[in-house]
Amino acid sequence: MERRAKAITSILFLEFLLLHNAVSQQTFEESAAASTLKQEPHHTHEVHCSRERSRAAWQIIEDYLMPFVEEEGYQISTKCRLHPDNDLFRDQEQHKIHLDVNEWRCGYCKKSFRAETFLDQHFDNRHYNLLNVNQTKCLADLCGALHCDFVMGSKLLKTKCNPAAAMRNRHLCESLADSCFPASQGPSASRLHELFLHQFCDDHTCSGKRKPFPKGGKKQINLLYMATSILILMLLPLFYLLYYLYQRDMKTGTQVLRRVSQVGRKAKPS
Repeated sequence: MERRAKAITSILFLEFLLLHNAVSQQTFEESAAASTLKQEPHHTHEVHCSRERSRAAWQIIEDYLMPFVEEEGYQISTKCRLHPDNDLFRDQEQHKIHLDVNEWRCGYCKKSFRAETFLDQHFDNRHYNLLNVNQTKCLADLCGALHCDFVMGSKLLKTKCNPAAAMRNRHLCESLADSCFPASQGPSASRLHELFLHQFCDDHTCSGKRKPFPKGGKKQINLLYMATSILILMLLPLFYLLYYLYQRDMKTGTQVLRRVSQVGRKAKPS
């Protein structure tokens, strides 16, 4: 039993060392990435459009609208503000190469970064000239209609509902439905028009519980399920190893007891 305890202690200590080394390595890499970014010359450019909110708006379009558009085989007009060409940051976002968890690469100059945030700053500093800031193509301006705050978990959702703001967002939402999916353009456009109203616009009200995207969207991987599965796969070998050591110690202990009982048994008189 003492040997088993030592074995378990050694295994747990080894797991701790591996975890500590992994955390230390990640911290070192992030510090190195930050230092690399600081070496670049910083240029202040005024872009009156939030990259983060534009990214959230595009993700919503991709997850909760495009699956239905593709199902209908419908082509969104370039006049529609939801069209990819009307996203100021779309070309830069498409030039992001995500190689690994801590490795992002610029598709323009092939420079690597340890986090997406650093790559965003690199775009702002080095590739600002690729943004067509002369045209109004800020997808973040549509966040009110598309429920970006809901998806991003914004604190604004915890505040009291403003009827005037809800009405403005509803009007914006309905204008998007009218311009992107004109009911007069056929059955597919008509169905998508009704879907857009139900999927995005109906929730812009201060009455009742807020629940956008009732039609659902792209199937998402359950992160909790994935994390649990990975954890189980990591712990299974450790469990079987401990079980093996336990069984081996039990067999060893049983054999010792048998030897002791045989030695201590009195011989029968002849």
